Amino acid sequence: MEDRPPGEGDPHHHEPAAGAAHSHAHGPARPVSAHLRRVIAAVLVPFAVAVVVGLIVLWPGGVPAHERTGAGFDQQTRSGKVSQVVEVPCSDLNPQDTGTCRQTTVEVTSGPDQGRTFTVTVHPGELRRYSVGEGLILTYSPDAPPELQYAVADVDRDTPIALLAGLFALAVLIVGRWRGLTALIALVISFAVLSLFILPAILHGSDPLLVAVVGASAIMLIALYLCHGLSARTSVAVLGTLVSLVLIGVLGSVFTNWAHLTGNTSEETGLIHDLYPNIEIRGLLLAGFIIGSLGVLDDVTVTQTSAVWELKQADPTMNARRLYTAGVRIGRDHIASTVNTLVLAYAGAALPLLLLFSIAHRDFGPVATSEIVAEEIARTLVGSIGLVASVPVTTVLAALIAAADHDAY
Repeated sequence: MEDRPPGEGDPHHHEPAAGAAHSHAHGPARPVSAHLRRVIAAVLVPFAVAVVVGLIVLWPGGVPAHERTGAGFDQQTRSGKVSQVVEVPCSDLNPQDTGTCRQTTVEVTSGPDQGRTFTVTVHPGELRRYSVGEGLILTYSPDAPPELQYAVADVDRDTPIALLAGLFALAVLIVGRWRGLTALIALVISFAVLSLFILPAILHGSDPLLVAVVGASAIMLIALYLCHGLSARTSVAVLGTLVSLVLIGVLGSVFTNWAHLTGNTSEETGLIHDLYPNIEIRGLLLAGFIIGSLGVLDDVTVTQTSAVWELKQADPTMNARRLYTAGVRIGRDHIASTVNTLVLAYAGAALPLLLLFSIAHRDFGPVATSEIVAEEIARTLVGSIGLVASVPVTTVLAALIAAADHDAY
C-alpha cells in the first residue's frame, strides 16, 4: 500500500472538520450498533465479573502484623523540631576529630514525651544540615535505654509535598477541566486500590502476580471508563490493554525464570522477606512488571482507539485495512518517543548505581548482566515489548469495530 495520508486521491474523501486533530479529548464517541455492543459486552462483562470476584476472594482486610520483634521492628514515630543549633569544635567531643561540628537540640512535639529534648551531633562530612524551627520525623523505641529512645529518622516534608500536589491538581483542572477532574478521581482510586488491596494482599501471602493482575485490571477498568466514558472506543482500549498486560505477564514469567532473577536485590526486599517470610519475592518482581507498565499502556491504547475513531469519522468510506494502516502510522510515532522515555526513566532513577559501576571501571557486559541491573533491564524491556505490541493489537481491534459499525456513521 502506498504510504500516503488516508483518503488522499480518493474521490469520496472528506476533509476532517476543524478540531479533529489527534488528541485524547475528541468529544463524545458516537454509539455503536446494538450487535457490536453485544459482542463487546460478551467479552468484557465476564472479565469485569472475574475482576470483582478476584477482589472479593483476595481482599486482605488490612495490613497483617509481622512476627519479628526487637531493635528496628518495634519503633514508633513521633514529630519533633529543631530548637537550637550550636557550632563547636569536633575535638571538644572527640579529641581525634577535627573541624567544626553542629550540635543540634531536637524537641519532641508529639506523644506523651512532648517537650522532651535530645541532642544530635552533625559532623563536617555529613550531607544533612538542620536549621532552627525545622520539622523532623523521629523514631521512638520504648524498650531502648532512655538516652537512646529517640532518634532523627527524616525531615518533615509534609508542607512542600502537599503544596506541590496542590499545584499539580490545579494545573490538571485548569487545562483538563472536566476530564482533568475525572483523571484526578481515577488517580485517587488507583492509589486506594494499591494501598488497600494490592499491598496488604501481598503481605497476607497471596500470590503477588495474581494480586497484581486483579488489582491492575480493577484500576484499568475504573480509570479508563471514568476518564473516557462508557463507550465502544473505551472498551477497545480496555481490550488492547488487557492483551498487552497478559503478554507482559507471560514474558516476565518466562524471562525471570530463564535469567534466574530472584527479585531479592535490595535492602528493602530483604527486610520485607524478614518481616513476612511467606512472601514470594520473585512473584513480587513480576507484580512490579505488571503495575509499572499499566500507566503507559493506558495512554497508548486510548490514543490508538481515538485515532482510529477520528479517522473513520473524518472519512466514513475508509475500510478496516486503511484504518489500520493509518492508525499504525500514528502509533509508530508514539512508540518511538515512549520507549525512549521508559529507558531514560530507568537510567535517571538508577544514576547513582550506574555511577558506582563507572567508578569501578567495570565493562558494560558484566554490569548489564549482574542481577541488580539485569532485573531493571528485564523490567524495562518486557514492558517495552508489551507497549510495542499494544499498538497493532489495539489498532486492529479498533479498525475492525469501527469499519464494521455502519450504523454509527
